[in-house]
Amino acid sequence: MKNQIISLALIASLAACGDGNPFETDEDTTTTEEDTTTDDTGTGITRDGIPPGTVSANTDDGIFRSEPTEEDGGEPGDGFAEGLTYNSLDDSFTVDNLAFDGDSAYIRGVKVSSLSPNPNNLDANNEPIGRFNVYEAPIVAADPVNEFGIPQLGHRAVYGVSRNRLADGVSPTTQFAIVRTGDYVNYGFGGFIYQRDNGVTLPSSLQATFRGHSAGLRDSDDSGELLYSTADVYVDIDFDDFNDGDGFLGDGVKGSIYNRRLFDLNGEDVTDREAALIGQTTIPNVGFEIGPDVLDANGEILTNVFSIKDDRSIYEEGTFYAILAGDDPDEIVGVFVLESTDLDTRDTGGFIVYRDFDTEE
Repeated sequence: MKNQIISLALIASLAACGDGNPFETDEDTTTTEEDTTTDDTGTGITRDGIPPGTVSANTDDGIFRSEPTEEDGGEPGDGFAEGLTYNSLDDSFTVDNLAFDGDSAYIRGVKVSSLSPNPNNLDANNEPIGRFNVYEAPIVAADPVNEFGIPQLGHRAVYGVSRNRLADGVSPTTQFAIVRTGDYVNYGFGGFIYQRDNGVTLPSSLQATFRGHSAGLRDSDDSGELLYSTADVYVDIDFDDFNDGDGFLGDGVKGSIYNRRLFDLNGEDVTDREAALIGQTTIPNVGFEIGPDVLDANGEILTNVFSIKDDRSIYEEGTFYAILAGDDPDEIVGVFVLESTDLDTRDTGGFIVYRDFDTEE
């Protein structure tokens, strides 16, 4: 079934916002011009559940993955966002294949320019640790013939890059991007990409832990509301067990997505409000299903995740997609997608977690 716009009233409210061009004034700290697309695309997915992207994946090269479309098992409207590109010269973000997301690049968010689970915990550059950039599509596009302003749908993009760099000293080793809108009755059209731009060395023994943060967007299947989401994330890997299987390392993977918070598009913290809707005082933590055949020989993780309310009932269920990167390995990049039948919501969060982390992070 095709997705439908919520209402004409919402479109009218968009038009009332004006046709200005509100540029973000904060200083940009991202230095990459890497394009999040690649020529190595196709539908030749050799592992059930791994998203489309790099066909001939291996440990020596980069890997990119994009959100599965409806044909690949996703929701209607999933995986439509293409050509996701960060432009460092003007700190903007380009997205293709989404109708009514403006006639120019997305600019840094005005009321919310970045997301961080710990906004008061600053790094050496006086920036929030775990910061992820937010970009907004133009709210109006002009008809060149009559110069009439055409209201656009409220697309947002969240973009994250690794703090580690490749040999050129500029390009990040990993990155992700998520694009969603709340202006459809159903989940709407959007997508995500996550990738590593180097290889990985996978140990055959001992264990490792990775810590970091996530940021993303929560949309709704019936209300049209779009919220920002943040969380802390840790991932543990047992490189000894389970024993290797056919094409899999067998390594056990566990972790948690916790300290979860939600913000409206004005940046107001609505965590307590949303938790109260499900009879909670906080948004439930997310746990991992633990079992064999989760980590494959290319360094990709695919597993199920879930959250549980205080009464032990399931609140959300979803999928955790990730890629290991680096010689140690050093970090993990990925995206998780969690759907709740309680509120008909979907939380899509991107994360980068590091093995070399500060305990204060």
